[in-house]
Amino acid sequence: MTEILPLLIGGLALFLYAIAQLSETLTELFTERAKEIVKTYTSNIFSAIAIGTLLTILMGSSSAMIIIVIVFINAKSLNFKQSIGLIMGANIGTTFSSQIIALDIGKYAVIALFVGLIFEVFVKNKQRRLYGKGILYFGMLFFGLYIMENALGPLKNSQTFLDWIAKVEGHPVQGALIGGLVTLIIQSSSGTVGMAILLGKQNVLSIAGGIAIMLGAELGTCSDTLLATINGRREALKAGLFHLCFNLTTIIMGLFLFQPFVSLVNAVSRTTDIGGIIANAHMLFNILGVLVFLPFVRLSEKLLNSLLPDKKSTPKNIEA
Repeated sequence: MTEILPLLIGGLALFLYAIAQLSETLTELFTERAKEIVKTYTSNIFSAIAIGTLLTILMGSSSAMIIIVIVFINAKSLNFKQSIGLIMGANIGTTFSSQIIALDIGKYAVIALFVGLIFEVFVKNKQRRLYGKGILYFGMLFFGLYIMENALGPLKNSQTFLDWIAKVEGHPVQGALIGGLVTLIIQSSSGTVGMAILLGKQNVLSIAGGIAIMLGAELGTCSDTLLATINGRREALKAGLFHLCFNLTTIIMGLFLFQPFVSLVNAVSRTTDIGGIIANAHMLFNILGVLVFLPFVRLSEKLLNSLLPDKKSTPKNIEA
């Protein structure tokens, strides 16, 4: 274990740093375009979900996408109703990173690192250097995953760890709580789901255990969204609470129907790789969650509007 921890912590630190820097770089590249797209295409719930999905794929982080939505609301560029579809789309968009992690491309990350470094050293144009930074951090992200994957390999020979994992796999709620706690600590649902996928690829974690941890990560990711609403407009707070309510509702349904969902994931997955199946579960869960929740969007909107009505400005008394 003493040999595993330095590599695991180092790989995780590299992965989380790369996610933060990649999100920041891509936000700088796409914020103005995103603002125009969001203004134009968010009047319809279905187009808003599509835009939320696309922008989250580009930015590589659902948290970054939802925080940008909250920033737009506070800037009065968006209202709460428009944000609902974007938030739901962000939940779908974040699952694409799980699919990429499952593809096992970490060993090729050095190519992206090399290309990004060439841009950083030799390119002077600011816009092109930003693209180069994006490539560099993309490579860094997957190199961090590659380090973690190699660090986690010896765990399959650790009986203590296997005994602990066995307890998680037999109790989905306990697994979800662990997933939520890990996400709160590292502030990244992608990091938590990524580790579950890597443990699955090493045959250390079962499909059921990985899915339970994934469900918890979906709840843990709401924390930074809620933090972003502090001192913001009431519309922004409603958006943050909608994100929490949406995720919490789908997670409860996922835990209630846990075994049928595990069977469904196994039925639709065309791979025997456990990591790939966990990634498929992440995508299927979020897509189904959006489809199931769609009929209740209007009700949720009305409920939050009634609980948190917009503040009406009262006219000041004019002294005679």
